[in-house]
Amino acid sequence: MKKKRNRSRPALPLQERLKQIALRAREKAESSPPGQERDRLMRAAVATESAAALERWLTSPGLQRPK
Repeated sequence: MKKKRNRSRPALPLQERLKQIALRAREKAESSPPGQERDRLMRAAVATESAAALERWLTSPGLQRPK
């Protein structure tokens, strides 16, 4: 017998979730003392912001598939 998947929609759209993740990482980094952990958090914030920009570009109405 096939197992039924639990399908639930996320509470927020991907764009909003990425913004929140980046904001939390940046805030935590700014409150951390200089060091490896702060650098890691800042890199995570930048990477998440880049992912948000990429997602925004991919879902933009101006983007069309090749013919």
